[in-house]
Amino acid sequence: MAKDSSQDRTKKRYKEIHKIKKPPPNLLKNCFYAFVFGGAVSVLGQLLLNFFISIGFPPEKAGDPVVVTLILLASLLTASGYYDNIGRIAGAGLAVPVTGFANAVTSDALEFKKEGLVLGVGAKMFNLAGPVIVFGVVTAFIIGIISTII
Repeated sequence: MAKDSSQDRTKKRYKEIHKIKKPPPNLLKNCFYAFVFGGAVSVLGQLLLNFFISIGFPPEKAGDPVVVTLILLASLLTASGYYDNIGRIAGAGLAVPVTGFANAVTSDALEFKKEGLVLGVGAKMFNLAGPVIVFGVVTAFIIGIISTII
């Protein structure tokens, strides 16, 4: 018991020292990179939209393959290990809902692939997706009720 409390004190002391010594983040630089990378994802999305329209997709349906393509690209970057490296520089710029969500689901799936396809990949990749889907459905339901009443 005494050993655990000593370790707990050491960990607590380490966290205190780390908090004091850790340099503050460069907020201006982080905002700039988030803006640039978020904008780059948006420009890529617009280029893809223009491409899909040019090959014959109707403009109101061209967004569907754009989303699928962005998800595929983010998943491939995650699987190859590049997404995390880019994310360290880009910060919140890559947290765009489509690419950030694809990264989260893909990284969970990769982390648990050793546990098998069903109990590993199939179950664990929805650690994040499940709550997001539930929140989306509940929010849509509440907004639907409010808009029906109004």
